[in-house]
Amino acid sequence: MEYITLNNGVGCPVMGIGTFMLSPAEAENSVREALKMGYRLIDTANAYVNERAVGRGMKKSGVPREEIFLSTKLWPSEYENENAVEETLERLGTDYVDLLYIHQPAGNWMAGYRQLEKAYREGKAKSIGISNFEGEFIDELQTKWEIVPQFIQVEAHPYFAQDELRRTLDKYDIRLMSWYPLGHGDKSLIEEPVFARLGEKYGKSSAQIILRWHTQMGFVVIPGSKNVKHIKDNMDILDFTLTDEEMAEIAKLNKGARYYTRTAEALTGFAGWKPGFETV
Repeated sequence: MEYITLNNGVGCPVMGIGTFMLSPAEAENSVREALKMGYRLIDTANAYVNERAVGRGMKKSGVPREEIFLSTKLWPSEYENENAVEETLERLGTDYVDLLYIHQPAGNWMAGYRQLEKAYREGKAKSIGISNFEGEFIDELQTKWEIVPQFIQVEAHPYFAQDELRRTLDKYDIRLMSWYPLGHGDKSLIEEPVFARLGEKYGKSSAQIILRWHTQMGFVVIPGSKNVKHIKDNMDILDFTLTDEEMAEIAKLNKGARYYTRTAEALTGFAGWKPGFETV
């Protein structure tokens, strides 16, 4: 596994498994099997309603807790809950997480960020991050944070390489973790001729070429899957390196095109929704 070093000196794997849209049973199975095959980064969230299952999968994998980089996110309805971090840790079955995000710039998100800073100071979060904070939101946060975040999690892929955001991130050495890394099922990205050509050269699939592009961009990538074969294939990207010329060719695909555009109405809805956490 390859690692990057965060702005606080913590090491993080460049490749992990995400659990978005996985049921508890699927998340437990995927996490267990991923860890057995060598993954060391797991990403979940309050809103995924599978944190308990992720914790079970970690334990059943047999991999020591200290070898796992565990990431989760507080949902906006939890930002003002003074017990939110402890309740999250209890669901995960651990006394710390390696990365704790606030999930959306909704509700009283500054209260959420203060919770992250408090958890960081207390050792309950080894690093902290912001998810979906772009534009005006990260601009405002820069004026208020006491601790610079280590990560931002946002949509990123060859069609949308986050050029503007990365100029801000570079100032603070904040790392980017990609969601929708393969285009959210959009075949037009996967079927770009450049990926097929490079896949033939390196003996890889188009998806594997795209995932390798992410890691060589300096991004951390967390594709999710309930299919064990796909999980294994997604990890099989660290035995080759795209050349500078090939990275430049892929860069020509960047057209600043998102798959998901969040609205102000959506943020209002996020603030009002409370996840129905697992009970077992």
